[in-house]
Amino acid sequence: MKSGTEKRKLLVIAGPTAVGKSALGVQLAKEYNGEVISADSRQVYKGLDIGTGKITKKEMRGVPHHLLDVASPKKQFSVAEFQKLARKKIDDIHSRGKLPIIVGGTGLYIDTLLGKFTIPEVPPNPKLRKELERKTTERLFTMLQKLDPRRAKTIDRHNPRRLVRAIEIVKALGKVPPLQHSNILENVGVFYIGLALPHAVLKKNIAKRLQKRVRGMIVEVKRLHVAGLAWKRMEVFGLEYRYIARFLQKKVSREEMLAQLEKEIGYYAKRQMTWFKRNGEIEWFSPMEAKKIGKLAQKFLRKTSS
Repeated sequence: MKSGTEKRKLLVIAGPTAVGKSALGVQLAKEYNGEVISADSRQVYKGLDIGTGKITKKEMRGVPHHLLDVASPKKQFSVAEFQKLARKKIDDIHSRGKLPIIVGGTGLYIDTLLGKFTIPEVPPNPKLRKELERKTTERLFTMLQKLDPRRAKTIDRHNPRRLVRAIEIVKALGKVPPLQHSNILENVGVFYIGLALPHAVLKKNIAKRLQKRVRGMIVEVKRLHVAGLAWKRMEVFGLEYRYIARFLQKKVSREEMLAQLEKEIGYYAKRQMTWFKRNGEIEWFSPMEAKKIGKLAQKFLRKTSS
């Protein structure tokens, strides 16, 4: 930072799964002396690689990536922990004269990090949790829909842990707090880049990526289970881990697994877009507009603020 009034800069690359966020993050980091901070609620876990689409060393092209593989999959990693680690990493990257680039599809992580979403200070309610844990995920989702329809639109309806927590917060506060429009990262200017594709193209990308990775994902899930990760825990991770775990337990056929997975990943991408579309600061682009994005990023980085 050159003066007391000049803002530190930060880029955010957001959007649904299978849209090309990681590749753009690397490209912009190479161009503008940046380092990437991953904002993905499953990529924080060690060993969840192929199923989460975690970037490989080769794909990183020498660009440092942070907040990948920072937690054991056997333990829960909270959004508060992400916020703390990511803010510390932002300060570290800035202190070395580099540009932090947040890349990911977990809207809650990004918004909490940048102060657009306040983490509700609601302590666990053991009695309520015990009561809710006896209910099916379908029943939990129906309850949340009635209590807070807005939150129900963006939640993973098959994730019992998140459903229970959302209901717990609603019961305590009346609703899950809305986005808070204030940037509590001190003296930081943010340029939000959103990547999106037409529905049909994204659907095709999801199917293609799934077919390409399915064999490796099955091997990965087997390895995780042998290493002690319970099938029940894999249900919590959702999508690839949930349905491949069910396939390996012979609860569904390979064909059923693939069909369900493709459908659920499509729903997940839709929920991601629903979340991100609420943020009016995001400028939306096609992944094919990388050159245009680069020019706008350069303009933003050259701009000084008073």
